[in-house]
Amino acid sequence: MTLRPEQLAALVAIVDEGSFEAAAHHLSVTPSAVSQRIRALESQVGQVLLLRTIPSRVTEAGAAVLRTARQQQLLERELHAELSAPGGGGTSPLPVAVNADSLATWFVRVLTECASWPDVSLRLHVEDQGHSATLLRTGAVLGAVTSEPVAVQGCSVEPLGTMRYVPVAAPGLVERWTRGRTVDWAGMPVVRFNAKDDLQQRVLAARGVTTSPPTHVVPSSEGFLAAVRAGLGWGAVPEEQLGDDVGRGRLVRLPGRDRIDVPLYWQRWRLRSERIDRVTAAVRSAAATLHPRAAPAAQKV
Repeated sequence: MTLRPEQLAALVAIVDEGSFEAAAHHLSVTPSAVSQRIRALESQVGQVLLLRTIPSRVTEAGAAVLRTARQQQLLERELHAELSAPGGGGTSPLPVAVNADSLATWFVRVLTECASWPDVSLRLHVEDQGHSATLLRTGAVLGAVTSEPVAVQGCSVEPLGTMRYVPVAAPGLVERWTRGRTVDWAGMPVVRFNAKDDLQQRVLAARGVTTSPPTHVVPSSEGFLAAVRAGLGWGAVPEEQLGDDVGRGRLVRLPGRDRIDVPLYWQRWRLRSERIDRVTAAVRSAAATLHPRAAPAAQKV
């Protein structure tokens, strides 16, 4: 089938802007024109592509068409840049998904690399590593740091290494909740990043704790660490983010030898694109500081 560029542009605009009316404003056309383009596109494909909700959302078929539309736009921008005079190609958006803990640690080196690229504008989507693959499926991003080892359709995947988390707490908190030779895991308050964060629960489960202790939610990597330092509760913190906190006594590792190794992968569109290749090289280089990917038997909580 031949998909018309203006129809694909309408689909992308609706998803990005959230509604037919906002897409029409973005494209400088009438809402009626946007509706006609989408109806024609759905007729040609033979399936419903958009759920007419607020905001508008793509169906499973719509996600596949949306991904194709974004890929086409990327290739067109790269062709324009190649044919333009040096510096005259403008900038192209580079949408990438990354989890908050990576963004607060090793992924900063990717930002440093991207800062020297005058032809791209980085668009970061911060999403839990266990859920970022969804953004690839819908075409919202062209690459994602994810914990999903199975490639999304139309993507390639490569291992990056593991993020190592260690359970730590402020010395005062540990002192208050120490019972004999260990701590009261069932009663000691805990800090959680958000509803998707199960790292602390994995530590508790390994300790045989089935109840939920008092839980504070702090949805920021920097704020999470600050909350743990302040004694609000204990938490599993990326080893790289700890710096010298343990050495200086601001934090202490909780009793035992617990650690959580979270494997990370880089998934990207399987598309010949200079910009995707460039960001992939930057991610690969930055991730070289991660722990080597451990075999399943070597991982423990």
